[in-house]
Amino acid sequence: MEYKGYFAKVEFDDEANIFHGEIINLRDVITFEGETVAELRKAFHDSVEDYLEFCTERGEDPEKPYSGKFIVRVDPELHKTIAIQARKNGKSLNAWVNETLQKNIKDLSS
Repeated sequence: MEYKGYFAKVEFDDEANIFHGEIINLRDVITFEGETVAELRKAFHDSVEDYLEFCTERGEDPEKPYSGKFIVRVDPELHKTIAIQARKNGKSLNAWVNETLQKNIKDLSS
């Protein structure tokens, strides 16, 4: 599920006969539940709105779901190899990694 850039993972509890979800792209823990898909979706939207309202009340910016930056630690030999490949292709390391990741995501989606 997605709402305003926030994504949720949903599971069904067969014993309790209820859906429960959690927003997965925040450090804060935000959960919600519902007995039907419609209730679940409303609870998810309400949880996001409550989070945004809470941030406003505290004078804080809501956590951005993704900044576009992440740090990856790799073996030094792999670092050297991808840096060389990037240079061979006339690209920065960031541009090469970005392009390679996008290509691989498209391959996974196919």
